[in-house]
Amino acid sequence: MANNPDQPDSNPPPADGTAAPKPPDAQERLRGVEDAGAQALSEALRSTSTIVKVLMVALVAAFIFSGVFTVKPNEVAVKLRLGKPVGVGAGQLLKPGLHWKLPYPIDDVVAIPVGESHTIKSTAGWYAQSPEDAATGRKPQPMGLLRAGVDGYTLTGDGNIIHARATMSYRISDPISYWFNFSNATNLLQHILDNALAYASARFNADDALYRNKLSYQETVQSRVYEMVEKLKVGVTVQPREVRVDTEPPVDVTEAFNDVTRAQNQGDIKIQEAESYARGATNRAFGEASVILGGAITSSNSLLVTVAAEADRFAKLLPRYQANPDLFRRRLLAETMEEVLTNAQYKLFLPQRADGKQWELRLQLSKPPEIPKKETPKPE
Repeated sequence: MANNPDQPDSNPPPADGTAAPKPPDAQERLRGVEDAGAQALSEALRSTSTIVKVLMVALVAAFIFSGVFTVKPNEVAVKLRLGKPVGVGAGQLLKPGLHWKLPYPIDDVVAIPVGESHTIKSTAGWYAQSPEDAATGRKPQPMGLLRAGVDGYTLTGDGNIIHARATMSYRISDPISYWFNFSNATNLLQHILDNALAYASARFNADDALYRNKLSYQETVQSRVYEMVEKLKVGVTVQPREVRVDTEPPVDVTEAFNDVTRAQNQGDIKIQEAESYARGATNRAFGEASVILGGAITSSNSLLVTVAAEADRFAKLLPRYQANPDLFRRRLLAETMEEVLTNAQYKLFLPQRADGKQWELRLQLSKPPEIPKKETPKPE
């Protein structure tokens, strides 16, 4: 393009008279643009590489830390790799603390609570009851029948119907067996408890299961639970005090059962009173017999001593009697008379008879009772 003479030159010559630089041609301008683009691309690639590296480090860190898990103090855990437990025997159980696993779905973790107590209730043999009624202990109203599929019951050995329920607490002792050998160990324990109630009821009559022998009934339920748990190797531990059993008669006949129970209690009280009276009477009779026997033994001993003393005295007097029997008789008579006269309350001395014969001697050893005299009424 020709330069316009009226338009000032865009590249005027320098004032110092030197030659002006030549303007860059198109190739040089294109080369400069390409260098700037390459530099920008290089910087972009460097930034992208840094970001990728940071992301890779972050992903690796996330991958590592995503496999960290914690086992709580009251739990043990089992690591599953592709659905199978990792380890052998006791090594399969992970103790409380920090552990690591591969991400899901390669590894999975099952936490099993072994440090806490679990509770199961069996109401298969109990009447229908709302949660509010169960909390307050209120019984349903008599309806004259048992509702099929609603009210539960058990049959006793004598063919009666009773209601029975049980509560069982247990702890997991073998986590592997409890969690992996059964599809649902809790349901299995529920069925074991239901079976134990029916088993015990069939071996007791109604009176024993409800009133007379409830402790033995509960022990039978406990024994059945222990037997089934050990036989099936459920992997739990059940303590004797952790199985509690309640039994009740059907609501419609509760009053009749109560009447029978009251009558039996009154009969037992009467029997106990009779037995107590019989024991008391027997003890008194034995005591009186012992007193009489002791008195008889004492009297016999005293009599034996007296007789022995008398026999000894007579044995000593025998030589004197043999030496002079007449004198002995007079002395014996004098001693006897002295004793009689000393003990006599009244004594009467008679003078000698005129004919010289002896008076008949009579002694009054006791004073005769005085006979009251009848007073003759005085005439008015």
